[in-house]
Amino acid sequence: MADSLAVAGLCKRYGDDFSLHDVSFRVEQGCVVGLVGANGAGKTTIIKAVLGLIAADAGSVHMLGEPFGLRAEGAACKQVKERIGIVFDTCPYAGHLRVRAIGSIMAAAYPSWDAGAFSDYLDRFGLASERRVKDLSRGMGMKLQIACALSHDCALLILDEATAGLDPLAREEVLDILRVYLARDERRSVLMSSHITSDLERIADRVVCIDDGRVAFDLDADAIVDLAGVARCRADEFEAVLKSGLCSTDGSTRFVRNACGIDVLAPDRVSFMRRFPSIACDRVSIDEYMQIVLKGESR
Repeated sequence: MADSLAVAGLCKRYGDDFSLHDVSFRVEQGCVVGLVGANGAGKTTIIKAVLGLIAADAGSVHMLGEPFGLRAEGAACKQVKERIGIVFDTCPYAGHLRVRAIGSIMAAAYPSWDAGAFSDYLDRFGLASERRVKDLSRGMGMKLQIACALSHDCALLILDEATAGLDPLAREEVLDILRVYLARDERRSVLMSSHITSDLERIADRVVCIDDGRVAFDLDADAIVDLAGVARCRADEFEAVLKSGLCSTDGSTRFVRNACGIDVLAPDRVSFMRRFPSIACDRVSIDEYMQIVLKGESR
């Protein structure tokens, strides 16, 4: 499949405070890519650079097959803008506007705007058309953005903490909507930044972790939640595990020491359990995988 989004060598410096360093990743057609990392790691900066809201110092962005960025222009750039849907971490619409007015503005901006679909989403989300944006809760503001993003037949959906502020039932509803959105056209794709990694475990095909402006890992989601594990070793078992090589990734083994022993990241949980049947090796969540990679030791 072709790439809906290709980011290569992206760099951005903000004085001495923060920098993006050579960030590269892809979002293939038909895929959901989760962007994870701590607050301040650079996720929102990456999304702003990808969308052309800030100028990158180096690197390139290709969106839907076309060069894209702050300085991109022309008919091809305009067509790309019409085919992307965006949901930011805070509602960007003017507070005095009513919900129905947002629909009218979107209709003027997007030739493919579907007023019927927008109305259906408002009904589904319980968004009254006469309410003003400033009176919406954080969660309802997110739902309004999602309704707008999905009502103009976008090919690439970019979500920056889109499920933040939503209760568990509402988050599951949003994930269901995203599944339907993807199922209707196999070329559609989603880039989804989220701190709620349990949501990504249910929908993401790939996970890109950002740490201090760099890509810490870029893996298939299955390689984390289905294949990998955490071996709960005693101190006297640790050296044998290291010597086995079963927990080595890129030449090193990641582990975390704790009061009960040492937790070791095992890339292949099944192979580990066959070699060390007496050592517990649990499934790993994206959160725990990220914690061990970013905060753990390596040997």
